Amino acid sequence: MKLANKSIVVTGASAGMGKGIVELFVREGANVVAVARRTERLEALKESLKDAPGKLVLFTGDVSKREDNEAMIDMAISEFGRLDVLVNNAGVMDDMSAMADVTDEKFEFVMGVNVYGPLCSMRKACQVFLSQGDGGNIITISSVGSMHQAAGAIYCASKAAINAYCRHIAFTYMKEGIRSNIIAPGGISTEISTSMGMPNMDGFARVKPVQDLAPAPGQPSDIANTALFLASDDSSYVNGVIIPVDGGWSAF
Repeated sequence: MKLANKSIVVTGASAGMGKGIVELFVREGANVVAVARRTERLEALKESLKDAPGKLVLFTGDVSKREDNEAMIDMAISEFGRLDVLVNNAGVMDDMSAMADVTDEKFEFVMGVNVYGPLCSMRKACQVFLSQGDGGNIITISSVGSMHQAAGAIYCASKAAINAYCRHIAFTYMKEGIRSNIIAPGGISTEISTSMGMPNMDGFARVKPVQDLAPAPGQPSDIANTALFLASDDSSYVNGVIIPVDGGWSAF
């Protein structure tokens, strides 16, 4: 088992990529705090993994809130004695709006989940890693939208921002053994589009040429397998990188 006894926090764990990551990690022996807003889905996930070698504990919370980000990491420490890996997976879409149509309300919503939330969790994780004194590991799920215009202005900006956070951590704390890497999914079959609501059709039409170049969608397991590599000791010399998992979309 590649993750035996590692203490890991995974956000956005109730569906899609986060659920796939939790399932794989627990089967690889990790002790995981699974974080999401939907308690009933977390409970179903725990039931499905009751015979897996790792341990799963549940945390119902909102990753846009500082106190929930800090509490989920405190739970990992109280349950498992330490924190080894933080996986920032939770995220939401914008409504595909181009800049002229961006609203303050949508900006606050998307940036709260996609940017402020990871800031709070990574700040807390870095504090814990530094106090533990033996390094740490942060994996952040970003998007190809951080590199080309695959969505609206706010979403793309939010993913570019967390890329900057993560690479800052990789550079700033490399001497302390804290690694920080980024997975940039392309089109993956998940429920994230439900966070979009009614799309802005003008904005959607403007990015459609990029959307039309997308390969067939990938699966959550494609992201989970990449996250497993980054969470394991197999990637011990990998730090500060962005790994596209997009079927080649970002190469266009």
